[in-house]
Amino acid sequence: MKKPAHRILAAMLAAFALAAPARAQMATESPAPVVGAKPVTVDHIKVHGAALEGSLEGDAAGRDVFVLLPPGYAAHPHKRYPVLYALHGYSIGAAQWMAEIHVPQTVEGAFAQGAREMIVVLPDAKTVHNGSMYSGSVTTGDFETFIARDLVGYIDAHYRTIAARESRGLAGHSMGGYGTARIGMRHADVFGALYMLSPCCLSPRTPGAVDPATEAALEAVKTPADSAALPFMARAQLATAAAWSPNPLNPPLYLDLPVKDGAARPDVLAKWAANAPLTFIDQYVGALRRYRAIAIDVGDQDGLRVDAAKLHEALDAYHIPNTFEIYPGTHTSHVAFRIQDQVLPFFSRTLNFGPR
Repeated sequence: MKKPAHRILAAMLAAFALAAPARAQMATESPAPVVGAKPVTVDHIKVHGAALEGSLEGDAAGRDVFVLLPPGYAAHPHKRYPVLYALHGYSIGAAQWMAEIHVPQTVEGAFAQGAREMIVVLPDAKTVHNGSMYSGSVTTGDFETFIARDLVGYIDAHYRTIAARESRGLAGHSMGGYGTARIGMRHADVFGALYMLSPCCLSPRTPGAVDPATEAALEAVKTPADSAALPFMARAQLATAAAWSPNPLNPPLYLDLPVKDGAARPDVLAKWAANAPLTFIDQYVGALRRYRAIAIDVGDQDGLRVDAAKLHEALDAYHIPNTFEIYPGTHTSHVAFRIQDQVLPFFSRTLNFGPR
């Protein structure tokens, strides 16, 4: 009689499984340093997020943020710059992602190869369960609003930015690619161009087999800190539940899992499905048409390529201009090259830099 209880949810986490290389800090390939590249300045700051106050799992409202100022920033004290906000993936924070994408070297290389100078901002959205999903939740805090409002407002107030949507770009990898899709659709009044690298979690997931040991491990978690000892997939399940099925009346974790007492919970599964961009894209067609440019890329050895293609097809169906590229590589193998050779040049072409 209990067998059906072991046939739920694995496929709903397949996006994380297919992105298995993102499970920990990865040693990624780096493009060769560009001869003559000028150094950027890296500011490591703390930004308080009003939207993150009161996290029920104890995540900090003050977030680490890395701000890369272009080579000409100090030399031209009256010049203002566009801003690219770049979002990291699940299981790592901003500092670890900087290492994966070999920043600042790749940013310096992009500028040296002709990309126009801009400010690049990398915020940290890692939580106690390893990822916020850049969503709004009473459990983790509202990271969607933190990125789109609190962070943008802080950067505009403290740096010489061009404070207009046409001069702001949003990009992200894996979970950050999901965040770019989610935030981009909901906040087209803030950003002017989008670039999604290997975005995860785009489609609703159908039920699938689950290891009973995983269910037992999740049931044994009594405090948020206990999740540190969980396997990757189990911890990802907690992160997803904290983001998409929070429950302030269900201590100590303040979330609802899709299985309870051996039975699947359709109401929770429905909440998870409602957070899939391919489910809610139809509600934001008008917003997506406001973007100056939208790009999606994914490696040919990355299981996420199927859903990335579906997002591209959905945009095409609504005649929303976008570019889509499947390149040779895995989920993480060429991401540093993409930052230098594709992402920065893309925003150099598509953002408004003001009068020359």
